[in-house]
Amino acid sequence: MAKASVGCEPVMGSLTPSKKKEYRVTNRLQEGKRPLYAVVFNFIDSRYFNVFATVGGNRVTVYQCLEGGVIAVLQSYIGEDKDESFYTVSWACNIDGTPFLVAGGLTGIIHVIDSGNEKICKSFAGHGDSINEIRTQALKPSLVVSASKDESVRLWNVHTGICILIFAGAGGHRNEVLSVDFHPSDIYRIASCGMDNTVKIWSMKEFWPYVEKSFTWTDLASKFPTKYVQFPMFIASIHTNYVDCNRWLGNFILSKSVDNEIVLWEPKMKEQSPGEGTVDILQKYPVPECDIWFIKFSCDFQYKAAAIGNREGKIYVWDLQTSPPLLIARLSHVQSKSAIRQTAVSFDGSTILSCCEDGMIWRWDVVSTS
Repeated sequence: MAKASVGCEPVMGSLTPSKKKEYRVTNRLQEGKRPLYAVVFNFIDSRYFNVFATVGGNRVTVYQCLEGGVIAVLQSYIGEDKDESFYTVSWACNIDGTPFLVAGGLTGIIHVIDSGNEKICKSFAGHGDSINEIRTQALKPSLVVSASKDESVRLWNVHTGICILIFAGAGGHRNEVLSVDFHPSDIYRIASCGMDNTVKIWSMKEFWPYVEKSFTWTDLASKFPTKYVQFPMFIASIHTNYVDCNRWLGNFILSKSVDNEIVLWEPKMKEQSPGEGTVDILQKYPVPECDIWFIKFSCDFQYKAAAIGNREGKIYVWDLQTSPPLLIARLSHVQSKSAIRQTAVSFDGSTILSCCEDGMIWRWDVVSTS
């Protein structure tokens, strides 16, 4: 298992805001009484960059950010199961480009919504417990991965409904998987993290023929030869507590634990011996009062900045292009007191959304200096 190499101390960010950008609250909405666990902009389709989705309870809602702080409701879906509580949602699309929303949560069932036709079109069962995160492969946006409490990660084809790969087994996670992410340019690679305090990097390269086969499969989805990927190519112990969010930053990884910080590190793998290697911890981004699990950060399209909320309703916006780390802004409002479960940063970084435990959505916009 990869440990940090000695002699290179990570660079710690300062919590003094640089005032590089100023943001102000331009809108807030009370969506309902139930906690909102996810908010995400559509980066898959350039026509809808200002469209975002939220999930809470058994509801998925689609909004549009308009000029002047306006938030317009476009669509809303209520799941048939009253006991469902969605924890995650991701934008994807069919092979013909139709925009899809893929949501999952408490029941472990993945729901695919055709937002072009405004209807729930497919549901996939497979996970043995709740789903904590779904992410879309930007290079092939009909592929999604799901991270589950059942200690596995699954790769799905939302076009055909096939579960292609299951990342679990001898070298898999030993507790709930809380987060998963596709590498931005290496289509074969994913990273997952969870309650076993580890981050695992997996490769699909040798299984890629099955991924290709999932697009042309004509028999029942249940008859597809789903494969197990039992051994990750790399295991990192960066954190000493639950790791509930990880994202690739090029070939580096940003991972966030309940230790009140996001860590930027580089996995240094040994090609000949999978699973082994060292970790170079480069930078740390402190986030005060962020010591409860299931708080996820987000980035703009070009990964210039990361925004993360905390359990007191504050947001920290970090510059990802500087060393030492630069705190762009700390956002707080006297009436924002509830835990922020997730943020969403718009395509160009000019708008930041947060969804909260109390069912509120907050919108912050950059204050123009001109």
